[in-house]
Amino acid sequence: MNTTKVTSGKTPINSQIVTQKIKDSKLDDLGNATIREIKRLVDEIEKATGEKFIRMEMGIPGLPPAKVGVQAEIEALKKGVAAIYPDIYGIAQLKTEASRFIKLFMNLDVSPEGCIPTAGSMMGSFASFMTIHRCNPDKDTVLLINPGFPVHMQQLKVLGIKSESFDVYNFRGEKLRDKLESYLSKGNISCLLYSNPNNPSWICFTEKELSIIGELCKKYDVIPIEDLAYFAMDFRKDFSKPGQPPFQPSVANYTDRFILTISSSKAFSYAGQRIGLLIISDELFNRSYPNLKNYYAKDLFGYSMIFGTLYALSAGITHSAQYALAEILRAANDGEFNFVEEVKEYGEKAKIMKEFFTRYGFKIVYDKDENEPIADGFYFTIAYPGMDGGELLKELLYYGISAITLQITGSERTEGLRACVSLVQRNQFADLEYRLKRFKEDHPL
Repeated sequence: MNTTKVTSGKTPINSQIVTQKIKDSKLDDLGNATIREIKRLVDEIEKATGEKFIRMEMGIPGLPPAKVGVQAEIEALKKGVAAIYPDIYGIAQLKTEASRFIKLFMNLDVSPEGCIPTAGSMMGSFASFMTIHRCNPDKDTVLLINPGFPVHMQQLKVLGIKSESFDVYNFRGEKLRDKLESYLSKGNISCLLYSNPNNPSWICFTEKELSIIGELCKKYDVIPIEDLAYFAMDFRKDFSKPGQPPFQPSVANYTDRFILTISSSKAFSYAGQRIGLLIISDELFNRSYPNLKNYYAKDLFGYSMIFGTLYALSAGITHSAQYALAEILRAANDGEFNFVEEVKEYGEKAKIMKEFFTRYGFKIVYDKDENEPIADGFYFTIAYPGMDGGELLKELLYYGISAITLQITGSERTEGLRACVSLVQRNQFADLEYRLKRFKEDHPL
């Protein structure tokens, strides 16, 4: 096997410029570089060379925003809502439509009072960590089922909350039970978090796995936080029909105390307005935790979340954006807006791009959901024989391809990279294939 690094000026992107820009970035180890650091480095290389990269480092939408949302927001602004503080707990129509959405697309009953707007799902997880951490002083640690979104780890670090984690790669199916119980049985875990579909690997938990998580959370009084940033985007099944199965899979079917964070960024392409939903089950919303009185006016979880934590973070969520999301959800609920159909382009591009990578020697790292091939979606993971993630990331820069390492996502598969399909245009596919072909020629297996 020969994976000798190429340093001549004959790579698709001028190697001298790439080398200098990496040096200028002062990033000692690209394997540990954050998403934004890689973005800035690639911006600098593109600017210096005039060459357009195949950009796969940023997990941001590549489609136009939902039109029904844009129109509703314009109308709201015309009516003057920009001059008025929104209620902390959200406007009535958004809460009502969010509750309907959860029923129609997940077959779950959650009261409107537990459907709360946040500035994106990231704010929802941040607020959840803060509030849950104050529920029981004996439960002082968060469990992250990795790989995961690096910012969730950063949130816990900023908050000074202890965390534990494990990579789920080797613990799929029934194997998950013993692994998860080994953490929860210690009694110090307050909540656990995972994303489904998963960022960065695009694995999707099966019903068996979700039932294991729910049952053990119930047994050990642990609150699951289910990050649904990529709602209904497992395109192997059609989750687009309101009120008809199949429904978006969820741990909420297996425990009555749960939190869901729902983003409008990917499913509705509404990332710029920073609007998401924090969904708290009725049982958890109304639960009393005496220790909360040490921090909040009441000992009720839902009250403390809204009038304590969220109020401390922001005096409400952008008024006009709430009207936008309310109308997006209403249109989806009424069957007027098929949001799943709108984002299927991601899955179609992923299928093509994965074929290019595997044709030229790359391997898909997270490739199965138990025995079923992984879905084609917003992300996929790649590795190249003989290289670790940092080496591969650096080498691909010389070929005009950018990504992030799995290392920064809590994955133990440090040979891998996360590739996001959203910003790669179909008219770049020829360039992608040419660059991958050159890569394999220069790094023969």
